[in-house]
Amino acid sequence: MVLKGLIYKFPKEIKLLIIAFVCTLSIGFYSGISFVRSTTNANPNGIEQRYLGNEDDENATKMMFKKSEGEIMTTVHSHILSLSVVFFMISLILSTTDIPHKLKLFLMIEPFLSLVFTFGGIYFLWKEIHWMKYIIMFSGFFMTASYTASVFIILKQAFSSNNK
Repeated sequence: MVLKGLIYKFPKEIKLLIIAFVCTLSIGFYSGISFVRSTTNANPNGIEQRYLGNEDDENATKMMFKKSEGEIMTTVHSHILSLSVVFFMISLILSTTDIPHKLKLFLMIEPFLSLVFTFGGIYFLWKEIHWMKYIIMFSGFFMTASYTASVFIILKQAFSSNNK
């Protein structure tokens, strides 16, 4: 079965459904990214303080405490489950686009790897492996970048009337 370029052949109603889905999903995804930025200041030390607390910092403007095991497990569990479904759905739609095979494969698989590194990293950071904060930051960046690229490609081709 040839999927490459199939998005161009979809009926208008399916293209509109894809556009509505991807836009709505992206509102949720980017609001989550905004939450992360506001709670961690988008830096490694902020990530560390978010999960390990800042009780020893006398200059802290907001007191934070180390997350409990239940809080960490809930965060890791819920994010891996829900984002796996998000990335699977985006990958299914992306599979119908007309982009080079290697790029498509990268954009379809990379978010899953970053998901494991990001939330696995959060767990290991909580276990006091402090250098994981850098893994979390970089994998989170790559996860967001690959999601953004995929969404851009999907929307560009869904809006296109190119009938290949």
